[in-house]
Amino acid sequence: MQIQCKTLTFTFSPISSNHKLPFPSPINLRACKPPFPSFRSSVKSHKFIRNCSSPNQELVVDGVNGNGSISRDTEEVTELVQEAAEVEVEEVKKIDDLADQSIWGQMKEIVMFTGPAAGLWICGPLMSLIDTAVIGQGSSVELAALGPATVVCDYLSYTFMFLSVATSNLVATSLARGDKDEVQHQISILLFIGLACGVVMMAFTRLFGSGVLAGNNKYFISFTGAKNAEIVPAANTYVQIRGLAWPAVLIGWVAQSASLGMKDSWGPLKALAVASAINGAGDLVLCTFLGYGIAGAAWATMVSQVVAAYMMMDALNKKGYNAFSLCVPSPSELFTIIGLAAPVFMTMMSKVLFYSLLVYFATSMGTSVIAAHQVMLQTYNICTILGEPLSQTAQSFMPELLFGINRNLPKARMLLKSLVIIGATLGIVVGTIGTAIPWLFPTIFTHDKVVTLEMHKVIIPYFLALSITPSTLSLEGTLLAGRDLRYISLSTAGCLAVAGLLLMLLSNGGFGLRGCWFALVGFQWARFSLALVRLLSRDGVLYSEDTSRYAEKVKAA
Repeated sequence: MQIQCKTLTFTFSPISSNHKLPFPSPINLRACKPPFPSFRSSVKSHKFIRNCSSPNQELVVDGVNGNGSISRDTEEVTELVQEAAEVEVEEVKKIDDLADQSIWGQMKEIVMFTGPAAGLWICGPLMSLIDTAVIGQGSSVELAALGPATVVCDYLSYTFMFLSVATSNLVATSLARGDKDEVQHQISILLFIGLACGVVMMAFTRLFGSGVLAGNNKYFISFTGAKNAEIVPAANTYVQIRGLAWPAVLIGWVAQSASLGMKDSWGPLKALAVASAINGAGDLVLCTFLGYGIAGAAWATMVSQVVAAYMMMDALNKKGYNAFSLCVPSPSELFTIIGLAAPVFMTMMSKVLFYSLLVYFATSMGTSVIAAHQVMLQTYNICTILGEPLSQTAQSFMPELLFGINRNLPKARMLLKSLVIIGATLGIVVGTIGTAIPWLFPTIFTHDKVVTLEMHKVIIPYFLALSITPSTLSLEGTLLAGRDLRYISLSTAGCLAVAGLLLMLLSNGGFGLRGCWFALVGFQWARFSLALVRLLSRDGVLYSEDTSRYAEKVKAA
């Protein structure tokens, strides 16, 4: 019997008619990472391996003697492999529990997972919404300044969502192999990348924040407009203070995504609750009682983001991983992450650019319109984020049905059906509630009647855009799970081009803020339609039996 270190191969030759092996020969375990999680440690503990100083050397395993009979050690190896195989079957069964349930059972499990997972996306926009509500009680100028300021703080952070997708994907894949050391290594690498990106963004904010807001550099587009120069100082104050939290924000995203990759959605919920409480209390004290205005709101949000990041890192430590260990990635590891993250980055950039264009065109319509748009966009962001966990659920549970050893496309389609039903229901409920708040209770955000009138003008497109978003996210999450990355990135870029042109035509045509929001409706419904057509296609990942187009992407991931 021989075992090679590069590619482990068990070869059992016919030794005697009296010795029959309980499993076929040969068994191939690739890349020294067997599908049996407990096998490697068990073999080491029994000291079967004599030496292996290089990948080209053979491992000599006790068990076959010179006359061709099987010794007692070989029988123990056989028992270990069988026991490890049983463990693997149990783990696969646990993974497939969601797929094996009825559609109503699936919907219940999805809700149980996605509810707490909403904390991953809702934290930042919720803090900005709290800032909006507090600042709106005081100055309309500072309320208007929050519009371009939150674009720089929140929307630019979405460009780093590729860190979240890469983290959850790589962590989930390594856990499936049962390799805890590899999970730790990948977390350390991604934490380093998150820290590096955070430091770069903090420096960028410090050096170019005011230029981005005012557009006083030929390389930057003004987010305030020449007619609204009075809001630039207040907006820049907010951006500079919140910019100090960039490293913590991105590190926290990596830690949160690692928890979701481990099927833990309660960590983000706890971090959200504590951070939101800190932000709300800080806004109340600094803005209402001490009168620091927009600067106080920025400090409260910054501190709450740092606390949330620390809580997520501490949660990883309690799971047995060192969240404070950083590792510089090798070139090959960096290319692997880039190959997975680049299409996701392009998709997120398309969304960020479109929402930035919304703010850009709205800022040319006066301070009252900017303030109204800020309120509506912040409430819209909070509501749409509630649908993001549906995308995470698809990315967590779909790969096993699409590419796993128990590949089952009908079950994958049934799981998608559950996700879409939940998405449609959530869209109607959230759309109704989200529309009712600014319609019936506008004084929560402002007492300015002119601003309130502008808010009421966009109620209909607000509902139409919001109601379809959760279903869209469930479809796009399935495309990500199926590694159809090229399609989703190109289709989103196409939606950006068409909707951006529509936005320009409606804005220049005198349709005002209402025109901007109808352009958003077109953007959202176009994304939904393109994703649905792709998934229902007979060549799509949910119907095609040919996985060769996605094999390399899965292998790279």
